[in-house]
Amino acid sequence: MLDEKEIFAQVGEEGFTSMVTAFYRRVKTDEILAPMYPDQDWEGAEKRLCGFLLFRLGGDMAYIEERGHPRLRMRHAPFAIGTEQRDRWLKLMGEAMDEVETPSPARESLDEFFAQVADFLRNRPY
Repeated sequence: MLDEKEIFAQVGEEGFTSMVTAFYRRVKTDEILAPMYPDQDWEGAEKRLCGFLLFRLGGDMAYIEERGHPRLRMRHAPFAIGTEQRDRWLKLMGEAMDEVETPSPARESLDEFFAQVADFLRNRPY
C-alpha cells in the first residue's frame, strides 16, 4: 500500500475533486444512499468529502481549519450505516474511481483505505 504522500502525488487535488464529483453524481440517484443526504446540501456534502480526502491524503489543512477534527464516527452516528450502506458506498466510489481513471497503484491503496473507513463507520450489525 502506498503512503498518503504517494497517493496524493499520483491522484492530485484535481483527481480527488473529479472523483468526488463522479461519486456524488451516482449517490444522488441511488435508492440506498440518496435518502441519507439532505436534498439541499449536496454541494456541502461534496465539499466536505473532498476536503477530508485532501486533508487525509494530501495534508491540506483547510478541512481542519473549517471543521476541526474529522470525528467521522460521531458525524456519521445519526445515519443508519450497515453492511448494505457500506457496500453500496464502496461500489459507487469504485465506479467513480473507474470513471476518472484513478491510476494504479494509488487505486489499490484507495480501495483499501476506503474499505477500512467505510467499515469503521458502520453502526449497525446488518
